Amino acid sequence: MASSSSRKACFQCENSNSVRFKNGWRLRSGQFAQLCDRCGSLYEEGRFCEMFHSNDDGWRDCEYCGKLVHCGCIASFHAYMLLDIGGVICMECSKINFIRARRRCLSSETQIGNREPQGDAARDLHIDPQYCPRVSNLEVQQVSRGSNSIVIPLFEKSLSASDADQKLARLVIPKKCAEAFFPNISVPHGFPIKIQDTDGKEWEFQFRYWPNGSSKMYVLEGLKDYMILMQWQVGDIVTFYRIEPEGKLVMGLRKTLAGPPPDEISPQDRILQKPL
Repeated sequence: MASSSSRKACFQCENSNSVRFKNGWRLRSGQFAQLCDRCGSLYEEGRFCEMFHSNDDGWRDCEYCGKLVHCGCIASFHAYMLLDIGGVICMECSKINFIRARRRCLSSETQIGNREPQGDAARDLHIDPQYCPRVSNLEVQQVSRGSNSIVIPLFEKSLSASDADQKLARLVIPKKCAEAFFPNISVPHGFPIKIQDTDGKEWEFQFRYWPNGSSKMYVLEGLKDYMILMQWQVGDIVTFYRIEPEGKLVMGLRKTLAGPPPDEISPQDRILQKPL
């Protein structure tokens, strides 16, 4: 008969009376942490850190849905991804973004007669495919407004929950796009920048960056009036153009019917924090 000291115990709560045990995270030994039925179920449901690490440091909110994820914790390392622009995205939103991007690509391929992918500038600079603009000839003509100017689509971005939050009133610009198409910026507080909308009205925003370790997170701030006027919503597509030879930046909005994921959390009460 085995001694009581050899009985299996839960790695978290040390309960040895569980009828069955479940695999948790992988240990340095290569084996998995053994969790009792209760702790194992919390781990499988993604609520382990919420239950046991709620008072610990390292919590950050997903840039898309606002859900808190426990970064730097071995029990949650599979639940999020780091973004190139800074911040994190939970795996659920990452999967949703992939599906949406694929649907947009399929839509552009099946509707090539009405909407042709543009944005040679973005492709030539190897911008992430999800940011390559897919605009129609009609949209380009709207930006040119009947002039002889050359309209160059630069990049597009699907609005995240935080991008569409009027309380924050700012838009995160993908790092490679900001460095390729916006003026050089050398100090975090940045400078005012004038951007035209597709109706020809000129707006002044603040272009700046947040230090993010050895990288930078670029943002446009002061967009509240523009957001209200254009009725920004999660999932809408913001597209940036450049008009030559004037060199003007233009920002347009394409409304979508996709809307936020069903489980999306409103970020109205969130406070924008500087990336860790």
